[in-house]
Amino acid sequence: MPNVFVISDTHFGHANILTFLKSDGAKLRPWENVEEMDAALIKNWNDVVKPHDKIYHLGDIAINKKSLDVLAQLNGDKVLIKGNHDIYRLGDYAKYFRDIRAYHVMDRLIFSHIPIHSGSKQRFKGNVHGHTHSNFVLDESGNKDPWYLPVSVEQINYTPVSLETIRSYYNAIS
Repeated sequence: MPNVFVISDTHFGHANILTFLKSDGAKLRPWENVEEMDAALIKNWNDVVKPHDKIYHLGDIAINKKSLDVLAQLNGDKVLIKGNHDIYRLGDYAKYFRDIRAYHVMDRLIFSHIPIHSGSKQRFKGNVHGHTHSNFVLDESGNKDPWYLPVSVEQINYTPVSLETIRSYYNAIS
């Protein structure tokens, strides 16, 4: 039986993301150039995702159309949940993804690129999302809201996270 993985915000080919800083002033990503970053992300992906596994990419794949070709090097049966930087024609993505969606619901979890509105919390067990990179969705008290689970690469050690890990996280907080 294939394993299932999730990842978001790979930003393949995005040289400028290497200049972004976290709120504490540290670099958002540790690499010196985009070739190093892309190579590390490809290696990390293929080290855990096997060709028969399923993987949900929660958006912001690549910053430019030519960098979409990186997807041919990545293992897995890929499903795309489009992000705000996934701006090209569906056909450009369909070469690499079995399905393309706005969001996906599984195990009472909603998988999205951008965190969903807190008014929808009662409908789901949790929101697995991308978009926030090294930041968290905060609750009314200003603390990290555990209902939201970010899977931007910066939050998951630049490596796809298994659905089993996600299920364990939500089982532990419920």
